[in-house]
Amino acid sequence: MERVTKMVSERPVVIFSKSSCCMSHTIKTLFCDFGVNPAVYELDEISRGREIEQALSRLGSSPSVPTVFIGGELIGGANQVMSLHLNRSLIPMLKKAGALWV
Repeated sequence: MERVTKMVSERPVVIFSKSSCCMSHTIKTLFCDFGVNPAVYELDEISRGREIEQALSRLGSSPSVPTVFIGGELIGGANQVMSLHLNRSLIPMLKKAGALWV
């Protein structure tokens, strides 16, 4: 859990993903299309990825990928991110976290 806390505090937007997950790809593409440069951790490619995935599950992220943090705050998975986007809350949240300047 401490490792996850450290990882999410290092950048305004952090995405925990798996390289084979289509929903993870969709969320990463959405943020990149906005001009956000998120820290992306591919849990199936990094050491201790399974431990991090378990920690994300304990935090309440289900399914465990994709999991998005903005400004150090757990946002959730693809459904939560898309809901924020559709109700026009995502961009202001990204600006407040310092991930977007325009």
